[in-house]
Amino acid sequence: MSAAEGPLVVGVDTSTQSTKALVVDAATGQVVASGQAPHTVSSGAGRESDPRQWWDALCEALRQCGDAAHEAAAVSIGGQQHGLVTLDERGEPVRPALLWNDVRSAPQAGRLVEELGGPKAWAERTGSVPGASFTVTKWAWLAEHEPEAVRATRAVRLPHDYLTERLTGQGTTDRGDASGTGWWASGTEAYDEETLAHVGLDPALLPRVVRPGEVAGTVRDSHDLPFSKGTLVAPGTGDNAAAALGLGLRPGTPVLSLGTSGTVYAVSRRRPTDPTGTVAGFADARGDWLPLACTLNCTLAVDRVADLVGLDREAVESGGSVTLLPYLDGERTPNLPHASGVLHGLRHDTTAGQLLQAAYDGAVHALLGALDLVLDEDADRDAPLLLIGGGARGAAWQQTVRRLSGRPVQVPEARELVALGAAAQAAGLLTGEDPAAVARRWNTAAGPVLEAVERDRTTLDRITGVLSDAAPLLKRGTDTE
Repeated sequence: MSAAEGPLVVGVDTSTQSTKALVVDAATGQVVASGQAPHTVSSGAGRESDPRQWWDALCEALRQCGDAAHEAAAVSIGGQQHGLVTLDERGEPVRPALLWNDVRSAPQAGRLVEELGGPKAWAERTGSVPGASFTVTKWAWLAEHEPEAVRATRAVRLPHDYLTERLTGQGTTDRGDASGTGWWASGTEAYDEETLAHVGLDPALLPRVVRPGEVAGTVRDSHDLPFSKGTLVAPGTGDNAAAALGLGLRPGTPVLSLGTSGTVYAVSRRRPTDPTGTVAGFADARGDWLPLACTLNCTLAVDRVADLVGLDREAVESGGSVTLLPYLDGERTPNLPHASGVLHGLRHDTTAGQLLQAAYDGAVHALLGALDLVLDEDADRDAPLLLIGGGARGAAWQQTVRRLSGRPVQVPEARELVALGAAAQAAGLLTGEDPAAVARRWNTAAGPVLEAVERDRTTLDRITGVLSDAAPLLKRGTDTE
């Protein structure tokens, strides 16, 4: 390990299934130490995690970083969005956190949209039409199904807020993550009193929204992390906003992220207000906006299909006419929270590899269908798609995105972009720079560009047709609760 040129910073990515920590040289962007530890997610009807596992995982990840973490001058937490963390008067979780991919609140989402003016009114007020992923719907579900938990709650936090508060002792969040709650108004950049009153949530229970570039606090005495007392703590942000920082995104550059969920997004200077609900009008972590579309089923769903047919995830085969809509966890884009997977066009000569390729095609189809809605008129629609996330280095994912998009694809060599974005935010506290400019100085988006190939419109049209024909079945789904 070479000596660092500048001060060290720590960037954290607390995701659905694990927490990762990077110690980064603020001058060069070099990763000088790293650590990772898992946490668990419940199975069954809901998706829940104990927030205390996130803290334990953070401690373990930082322990793996060794002395370098202790030398850090600033730290920032990037985290999975939307999760509902309820804390009691001692700051302990009232119950496990309801995660972004817990879709039990779909009925509450529908009622909230209807009761507060319809989709257009929601989009104008909050920037988004809330679906089952949004925090406000989870609070409404909790109030309906577990009123005793609501009565015991003295603080409401998002996942990244929870970890930041355990570092500083202060309840804070940022505009990027707050914009995914459904109770933060993008037009006024403040908590929306009408929404909060409607769902019975006292605004005093919510964290203070820290502005971009502001110090959220300092590491306090009473903790068991290898940070020095007084280490600066940045606002942190949601995972997608952190990845945008990590890439140093300029407005209009499209990103397609392949993880447990799939996302397409771009930085915009215009506040998004999509009344269809396809595009979430999130804020970014800098002061601009991050219009984003998200699917629930991406790499995990495709890997599950690979397991079912007994193939390696790369063992795809072309040809055939089989179509697979891999909505194994319901779906958010399109908005089908109770849907299950649909297989159509199976023949005697269909191979396992063709079935696996159909799973890739179905997952990418939904993301590309939303891409044009995400990009505004300033976007360069011929620019390479930045392909990131756990699936980005898989050849089958790369070729599927190229074939169905018809666009060149750039795969950044930098890994752990959420944690790198958090590190850039922490570095910005020390240098006074825009965190995205820090990441550009680190050259995090550099990577090979794969040339465009002819767009496979036949496959796209076939999937669109099956999706349309199966709409009644998908809306009915398999919900038996």
